Amino acid sequence: MRAQLLHADPGWAVPMEDGPADVDWLAPSSTEPAGLIVAFYRQAAEYLAELDALAPRIHPAGMIWAAWPRKAAGHVSDIDENLIRDTALARGLVDVKVAALSEDWSALKLVIRRENR
Repeated sequence: MRAQLLHADPGWAVPMEDGPADVDWLAPSSTEPAGLIVAFYRQAAEYLAELDALAPRIHPAGMIWAAWPRKAAGHVSDIDENLIRDTALARGLVDVKVAALSEDWSALKLVIRRENR
């Protein structure tokens, strides 16, 4: 599986204990298709500027994990779960899971609507 990590803090790694062993990590600058994209956004403008380019890059059964700073951890940001969900829905993506990636980050798992795969 091809995967990509975008805008992560230095040293952050995707936990893949239960994931596939054959992950091919694409460079952050790559525009190649991927089965998994994990992207961190501190501001809504960053997410909104990138979403239209990310959505067509995932495989039909692929996913985007869009992460935002957790307000519960004291972070101040204009991006949150509702903004990510609402803008993804307007682009044919649906959210199927929410997760705390760390004490500082939460994320929504976005996939292509089943009828559009």
